[in-house]
Amino acid sequence: MNIQLKTQGASALRPLTGKVSLVTGSTSGIGFGIARALAGAGSAVVLNGFGLAAEIAKTRDQLTADFGVEASYSAADMTSREAIAEMIAATVASHGRLDILVNNAGIQHVAPLDQFPVEKWDAILSINLSSAFHTIRLALPAMRQNRFGRIINIASAHGLVASPFKAAYVAAKHGIVGLTKVAALETAEDGITCNAICPGYVYTPLVEAQIDGQARAHGISREQVIHDVLLAQQPNKRFATVEELGALTVFLASDAAASITGVALPVDGGWTAH
Repeated sequence: MNIQLKTQGASALRPLTGKVSLVTGSTSGIGFGIARALAGAGSAVVLNGFGLAAEIAKTRDQLTADFGVEASYSAADMTSREAIAEMIAATVASHGRLDILVNNAGIQHVAPLDQFPVEKWDAILSINLSSAFHTIRLALPAMRQNRFGRIINIASAHGLVASPFKAAYVAAKHGIVGLTKVAALETAEDGITCNAICPGYVYTPLVEAQIDGQARAHGISREQVIHDVLLAQQPNKRFATVEELGALTVFLASDAAASITGVALPVDGGWTAH
């Protein structure tokens, strides 16, 4: 049986018109880039993360001005299952639906295994992995009711391969990839997909700070830090961009990706091809 995609015409430029997206960890960096891309595709957007109230309000206003969509904000703490439940409930109550869930919130800490602070392990597993479990389980009823859902988990190249000194981060991101597969299997007949995006190094203000810091610490040039340190494992020797990740997220959220589910998509310049 052949199934034809709906003819969208001009709406193809804004394929997510009428949809509602929630992006965790989206007040800056990768999460904000993804939120902008979803808004640009026509989706209402719920932001989440830390920041100054005035700056977040400015960000919301800018999204609305730039793309003509509703932009709201939840300050939910991703370590609190109660706060996560309130965020999902408020989103559904306000919009009547939740179509696209992007789990992006995450933190990092680097230390040898036998010296890894236990409290850092607990925090990374809570924010990077458990929060996604809670958002997914709480979002599924609304998605099932509408027979449509797109769950997109921002994992990492470290969800597919390991590096020394990143025990908690690697464990959490491998867990996200596994959670993605389980969610995809359980929702396969419900009009819902679940996929993971696995970036390598992505250029953000935080990475820019790392470049300058490592250049000073090791007495080497910015170019050497980028080529020989940060991008040592990325064969294409260039950072991915937040715009690339946003465009991929929009595609995975669209009707064109209805048969793509349960996969972990590297955006890593060939890192995991080794």
